[in-house]
Parts: sequence; structure tokens; C-alpha cells
Amino acid sequence: MSANSVWNRIRGLEPLSLCDWPGRMSAVIFLGGCNLRCPHCHNSGLAWRPDRYPPIEPADLGKFFSARGPWLDGIVVTGGEPTLAEDLPELVAALAAFGPPVKVDTNGMRPEMVAAVLAHAPATRFSVDVKAPYEKYPLVTGGAVTAESAREKMLEIFDVASGHPESFMFRTTLVPELCEADVQEIREVMLPSGFTLTVQAYVPPKARGEEKVYAHSDKKTRRLPGNLVHGAHRPGHFEGSQGQRHPGSPFGQAVGA
Repeated sequence: MSANSVWNRIRGLEPLSLCDWPGRMSAVIFLGGCNLRCPHCHNSGLAWRPDRYPPIEPADLGKFFSARGPWLDGIVVTGGEPTLAEDLPELVAALAAFGPPVKVDTNGMRPEMVAAVLAHAPATRFSVDVKAPYEKYPLVTGGAVTAESAREKMLEIFDVASGHPESFMFRTTLVPELCEADVQEIREVMLPSGFTLTVQAYVPPKARGEEKVYAHSDKKTRRLPGNLVHGAHRPGHFEGSQGQRHPGSPFGQAVGA
């Protein structure tokens, strides 16, 4: 596996979340690394220093989803920024094979990868973060994206979404740099017709140095990446009698099993 492989980026798993895909009981996979430097990031350690988090073996994930898949309403792939991995379509297709639908969270800056995932796994859903009006992208991304680049990339995302309207959800977090007029511009000017915008309340991240070594989502603190699930004596644990590998799963193949 190459260093940029999606299988090397898997750095955390939340076995059950009720907030990452509204209305669904989902498991959440965290991929390390990000192409932005948002000053209010809640997952800054995972995004910018993924080496702090021990990788999770693909075979272990395969065993987990073989055991738990039938009881889940969805699987969320988040980060960090998942679209940085060139073989993300392979991961999404492998997850979808376990049964639950798959949603990918993305900042939209790699529209070509979003299109590639859709081509490989057409049932995939996407939650796209619209960070700000284009002119404020440099401010809210820590200078990682220019206004011109943000416009180019997001217009490509909106074009893909317009061709697959059932597959896309858009959201904006009301960080301190934004005002209600910015949200109105995103909703009424930027978004394609027919889409709605979910506005998320801003929750300040922990100060640098106070950050604990685990990942966070929008509303829920994450457990340590090493604590994948309960102990092997619990029913359905991937090391227990019910946790057999999904036959022919790429999760096993990824580690040479």
C-alpha cells in the first residue's frame, strides 16, 4: 500500500453515532489529513497531525462491519478530508457491500474525486461543507484556498450535485467570521436551485494544548481511535465468534489476508 492509500489513512472509528447522519444510526470512519487549515477546526489533530492517531487495520474494520452492518442505518466516512485519498472509491464501494448506505463528508475542494466516488458507487451520499461566500474562503480556511479557487471547485461540486440531487446535502457552520448576510448569500446565491442549506451552530474548539487525543464530530466527542468497540466477550465484537470477515472483502485483501 502507498503512503497516500486510503487504507493508511483510517485513523478512527465511532461504532455508533446518532448525529453524523441525521435520522440514522451510523458508524463513523475517520480518515486523517486535510487540505484546509480552518482556524475553528474541531478535528485539527486528525486533520493536520494524523500520525498522532494509530492506524486501524482494514481487516479489523471488515470484521466489525460484518458483525454490525445489519444493525446500522448508515456508514459515514469523514475526516480530516476523505477525498485526499486517491483510492477513496474503493473504500466506499467496499463499505457499501456490507449493506448500509454510505455517506462521505467533504469540503468540496476535490470535485473530481467526488465524481469518481459516484461513478464507482452510485448510491453514495455526500455532505458538503460550504464554508463561506467565495470572497471569505481565504479567511475561514486559514489561507489554504483563494476566492477564485473556491469558486471554481464549488461550481464543479454544484454541477455534479445538480446531476444527482438525491445524493447531496449542503451545510454551513456559523463560525465567528460569518454573519447572517453571508448565510443568506450561500443559500440564495451560491447553492443550485432545489437544494436546502443546513446551518450548524458554532461550538468553539478546545484551545491548542488542551486538545485530547481523539477525534470530534460536529456535536459529539469521540472515543479514542484504539477503542473500536467493546471487549471481545460482548456479542458481535469483531474478535468474537460472530465477527467473521466478510467473504472476499477488500478489507482483508488490503492487508494481504
